[in-house]
Amino acid sequence: MPERITSIAHLPAGARPPMRVWINGVEQSEGSDFVQRGADLVFEKPLEKEGRLGPLRWTLMLLGIAGTYRKNDSVDVQYEINGKTKLATGVELTPVTPSD
Repeated sequence: MPERITSIAHLPAGARPPMRVWINGVEQSEGSDFVQRGADLVFEKPLEKEGRLGPLRWTLMLLGIAGTYRKNDSVDVQYEINGKTKLATGVELTPVTPSD
């Protein structure tokens, strides 16, 4: 069965294993939740960033009339670079449109 790629997280330059990955604070397992392909982490589940809020939404939030309830996934990665452990929070996500 072919792999369904729906989201890609771009690793920081020079990031090397060992790696630990979290989505919204929940640790993920390589192989079952994601795979590493070069400088990217590939996920089968769809991940989304909220994006920019417009002036109307900011005004409504400021006045306490409305909030923002959009999906806003955060991918955090602990990795090594030059023998030092680093943590990248909110790494860049790219949604992938499936081509059937």
